[in-house]
Amino acid sequence: MTSGDLKAELDRYLAEHPETRFMEPLITDMNGILRGKRVGVEELGKAFKNGVNMCAATTILDTLGNTFENVPYGLNDGDPDAKAFAVPGSLAPVPWATLPTAQVLLELVELDGSPNENDPRNVLRRAMQPLYDLGLRPVLALELEFYLVEYDGQHFQPRCPRIPGSDLPQPGMQYEVMEDLYEVDDFLMDLNAICKIQNIPVGAALSEFSPGQFEVNLHHVDDPVLACDHAMLLKRAVKAAARKHDLAATFMAKPFADTAGSGMHVHVSLLDEDGNNVFAGESTDGDFSDTLRHAIGGLGEAMPESVALFAPNANSYRRHAPGNFVPAAPEWGPNHRGVALRLPLAGPGNKRFEHRVAGADANPYFVVSAILAGIHHGISNRIEPRPMTPERAKLNYRVEIPIRWPQALDAFDNGEILPRYLGSDYHGLYSDCRREEEANYNAEIPAKDFEWFMRAV
Repeated sequence: MTSGDLKAELDRYLAEHPETRFMEPLITDMNGILRGKRVGVEELGKAFKNGVNMCAATTILDTLGNTFENVPYGLNDGDPDAKAFAVPGSLAPVPWATLPTAQVLLELVELDGSPNENDPRNVLRRAMQPLYDLGLRPVLALELEFYLVEYDGQHFQPRCPRIPGSDLPQPGMQYEVMEDLYEVDDFLMDLNAICKIQNIPVGAALSEFSPGQFEVNLHHVDDPVLACDHAMLLKRAVKAAARKHDLAATFMAKPFADTAGSGMHVHVSLLDEDGNNVFAGESTDGDFSDTLRHAIGGLGEAMPESVALFAPNANSYRRHAPGNFVPAAPEWGPNHRGVALRLPLAGPGNKRFEHRVAGADANPYFVVSAILAGIHHGISNRIEPRPMTPERAKLNYRVEIPIRWPQALDAFDNGEILPRYLGSDYHGLYSDCRREEEANYNAEIPAKDFEWFMRAV
């Protein structure tokens, strides 16, 4: 889309929403956090025409918003600006704002007009291009789990459903219980309204495996970057709807020790240039093609080095434990939620796999980058997967991928697959940033150290 087309999009929006007072330009950083600012509507025309100056380090901040040492675009090289342009089609109202406000996604461009290599959207574009070069088009849908959280004056706790006739919390897990949805019906209705206004294609909402935990599914689209845009905007919408009802929403991978973690599941199919699903067909393992088998093989080989993207922070690894439906081995099979790569029940036109490893806290652009890299690696090298896990098979919890942060970063550094898809420069940058954050996190003395050791030792 040209700058003239972008400007026309802004003009159309303001003609339809002349009351708009403010704009919130947003960009995703490496942590999967939307960062931005609020500006007067008259200032945003630049983002739709010539681009606006934006600190290039915005996409490579740590979780707390600090710059990293010894990486580009930080204090050591003058913290330079890049240009930010509006993402076509992302301009939408912000219905929860006090005054009429709009939001728009941005992407970074270097001053010479080339793509900024550190923008997560551009990282994904690099990773998915090899599949497009083969004439293959990924179709994706993401599922996100989260908790609604309330504060009791001392602790954060899941917003549990109440026992009828009282304000007492209902104990225990009630998976897919409609009463739990009715308990938060106002929240869900507001979320649905926000998503409709902002063109976020949501599908089913359900109560998950723990009190206060929910899942929202997005509809599939044939543009991986757009699918991840939808996931980022959905997270923002969930948090906004929760605030309206004096709740917080968290996508932490493991916010509570005694309840289930929250995941990001990705459904993927692959179409050829004629729109045919190349995963459909017959093979020695079942009613799916050898192309799917080879994709599974590649995903299995890439999985150990991809964990650092699927589990990007310290809390991510608390989710990895037996009994949590969080696989720790690259197993695969039909209709089995215990495996990492599940083949859901589906007809030929909808033949797909579900990737079940990433946490809800992960950056969706990086999760999808790793998945598409694994698919291409497997297809182009005709990699055979391990033996398939039969339907309803009993699985013993086995650890074959890193489930601790330092080990995941070691596997990432030593990997030979992802650098070819993420770009070797960004691969190294990501590792440097994550290792610095891991060191900073572990430099803090947590309260648990005092509880366990102060008197005992």
